[in-house]
Amino acid sequence: MPQNLNELLDRLRMHKITDILLFLCFSLVMTIIISSQNFFFQRVIENGISKKDIIAQKTLTVVDTKRTEQHRQDVIQNIEPILIPAEDEFIKVNLDTLQTSITQIKKKDVADEVKKNELSLLFDIPSQERKAYLANYLLISTDNNLQKIFDKAKITLVKVLNVGITESSYENGKIDRIIQRNIPANTPRNQITVITALLKEIITPNLVVDDLATEIAKKNAQNSVKPYEVTFHKGDKIVFEGEPVTKLKKDALREAGYNVLELNGWGIFGIFILVLCSTLIFIQYEKSFEKIFYDSPHLTITGFLALFLAVIAVVLPTGFSPYILPFPAFIIILSIFTSARIAIIASMLLLGMLAIGLHYGIEFVTSFILINAVSMIAISKIKFSRRFDLILTGLKISAAGIIIVTCIYMLEKFLIDVDNLFILRDLLLVFINGLLSGIIALGTLPILESTFGIITPYGLAELADHNQPLLKRLQFEAPGTYHHSLMVSNLSEAAAEAIGANPILARVGAFYHDIGKLKRPLFFVENQSYFGIENPHTKLNPRLSKMVITAHPKDGVELAKEYHLPSVIYSFILQHHGEGLASYFYNQAIAEEGIENVKEEQFRYTGPKPNSKETAILMIADAVESAVRSLKTPSNDEIEAIIDKIIKERLNDGQFSDCPLTLKDLKVIATTFNRILRGMQHNRIKYHQAIVNQLDDTKSPNSSMDNDFEAKIKQLEQNKNSNDDSNEPDN
Repeated sequence: MPQNLNELLDRLRMHKITDILLFLCFSLVMTIIISSQNFFFQRVIENGISKKDIIAQKTLTVVDTKRTEQHRQDVIQNIEPILIPAEDEFIKVNLDTLQTSITQIKKKDVADEVKKNELSLLFDIPSQERKAYLANYLLISTDNNLQKIFDKAKITLVKVLNVGITESSYENGKIDRIIQRNIPANTPRNQITVITALLKEIITPNLVVDDLATEIAKKNAQNSVKPYEVTFHKGDKIVFEGEPVTKLKKDALREAGYNVLELNGWGIFGIFILVLCSTLIFIQYEKSFEKIFYDSPHLTITGFLALFLAVIAVVLPTGFSPYILPFPAFIIILSIFTSARIAIIASMLLLGMLAIGLHYGIEFVTSFILINAVSMIAISKIKFSRRFDLILTGLKISAAGIIIVTCIYMLEKFLIDVDNLFILRDLLLVFINGLLSGIIALGTLPILESTFGIITPYGLAELADHNQPLLKRLQFEAPGTYHHSLMVSNLSEAAAEAIGANPILARVGAFYHDIGKLKRPLFFVENQSYFGIENPHTKLNPRLSKMVITAHPKDGVELAKEYHLPSVIYSFILQHHGEGLASYFYNQAIAEEGIENVKEEQFRYTGPKPNSKETAILMIADAVESAVRSLKTPSNDEIEAIIDKIIKERLNDGQFSDCPLTLKDLKVIATTFNRILRGMQHNRIKYHQAIVNQLDDTKSPNSSMDNDFEAKIKQLEQNKNSNDDSNEPDN
């Protein structure tokens, strides 16, 4: 036992090491592909110096971004700030307050020197002499003269505020000239001095900068600057050998089709870490949320598609629009092989890796995030009934892509001047991309199915064709089993759809679940009546009969391999009886040998138990259809009782312990089976008896023929009744 345990642990360790090596290998290959654009293509720059003379093979026009940006900055510097009026009522109030303060000081019953000191404090003037002059003038002025001064000051203030005072004019000492230019004419010089001093104390800037309007003005001025373009005519040298390559020359080289990216060792290591993390995120997502697809075939096809798309991205010529990248095709194909959720996660991670590694713009990344989301939704709506639906899905993606890219370019045109020809080019590429994605998916599905051994819904639809060789054999060599499989497939499909399982898989699995009976069709009761033979089990002991009956799952897998059926069908063949008990032969053995000499384990199927919803549904449908068929004219209550009994027996026997069926699912399955079987078992008019009566009443010269016909009908009815009585569900 310890030795076996050690072997098992060693095997697990080897399996884990293999997974890690494959994980690292994929990350390394993806890193090489993304980084290859910097090494395996035309590389003409090293350390910022041109390695050779480059001659323009065609006329090139590139924008000198440095000179254009410098021109834009110069234009921005010349834009004056946009000013707007501020609230200035408080300034007028301050003048009234100042007048009141001066009047109150003059009325005080104190010495004139005290009054002068208080009046001088009202003025914030560095010159003490000027302060003393103003205080003395106000003190000796009569009330009438003082009122005239303030009346003129108010008139002047209104004019000054209408002109507007800015921060700069106030700070640069221009305020005196502004006030004096607006004082009423014929004002005495001494009053001009006093009015100027009074207004300077209360005036504050009433024009403030409107930051938003100023910024818009600068932006408009910046956008109005036409790009400074440099033209290289055919035959001109773009760069000389040994010449430092400027930004302008790099743009010209890129336009000429040369690769100008420089990626050092740290950059490559960064891409490797990015790929490593993205791959790890995807694997953890599948392990946590999509366990059914966490296996070698599905991971392999996901990795293959990701690498193939990365290769396409890398080999696109420099400067060519990336909107042609077939991300929608990637999502459509991966959704068909796995699920739409896996496809969108994989596409987003791949988009991030390519965007960083190949320097894609934010507008492209944003567009394809939305287009990928639309692709996921579109493919998830497909019923997989017609392959042409993939073309329609591609057209839907094309239409959505055009809308998305148009909206993004409309937003961009507010910021930069985008050439309309570039917009039309990208819109055309997006349309072609979506359309080609459906066509690519349609054409590559059969190749990918056969290469990776994964069955898709379309492959399942082909297997459901009754002209398939194995189903043809079943139809002619075991017609009873074939008819039984048809009934079970209808039940399984309806139940799977009702509980959210895969109805196509359930239907196809039901078609093939009993193909093992082709090895010995006459040992199964549903075929014996067709060939009109005696039940051979009457001549066998129960143990031998059990061996013959329980061997058909294993025989079925052998036939499935011989006819190259996909491995997903094997589980339906092996699990439709699970580890259930062949009760008919078990009870027969007890009757013949005694209960003490018979063990249940000797009369059970070898399993395994159902491990999916679809195979569990098939187990119930197989037993229910056989049981209901064994009854002559079952009532609705009898059908319901049989269904409940079979489900309870399988549940109590632990046959559903390995599958994700819930009690709610079992209830829905029972209701669905009940509805369908009631439709199958509806009451019929006794056409046979009506024909017999009609023949009795008809006098025909061919009486011998009529008698033969009547005899044949009666014989058919007797055979049917005898066969119905001998039907056994466990067989």
